[in-house]
Amino acid sequence: HVQLVESGGGSVQAGGSLRLSCVASGSGNRHCMAWFRQAPGKEREAVAGIFTGGATKYYADFAKGRFTVSLDNNKNTLYLQMDILKPEDTATYYCAADGPTFCTWSGIPRLPYNNWGQGTQVTVS
Repeated sequence: HVQLVESGGGSVQAGGSLRLSCVASGSGNRHCMAWFRQAPGKEREAVAGIFTGGATKYYADFAKGRFTVSLDNNKNTLYLQMDILKPEDTATYYCAADGPTFCTWSGIPRLPYNNWGQGTQVTVS
């Protein structure tokens, strides 16, 4: 089982930046890691993802050019650097992880992940 704890959310003005962190622990497999978000009244959507053995990363169209996902293996921490934030980025952001069959080699989630953090709120005004 993998435990995930997110942090770094907050309130910022449009055009600002935030960096989210997700610290992973436990013995579960986490070859696939991703950030998702869910806004009130909307479905959860994938934001960015990685396959730890892959060379490329996945970004949703709305995240391309503004968000950067990275992994620090030494710290067991997944990051999401978010720049040029827009009001429509307001949502609760979740970190998720699972085994290697849950994403493509470029990090695109392809099965529902089983391990989730508690979420961190991002509000852009």
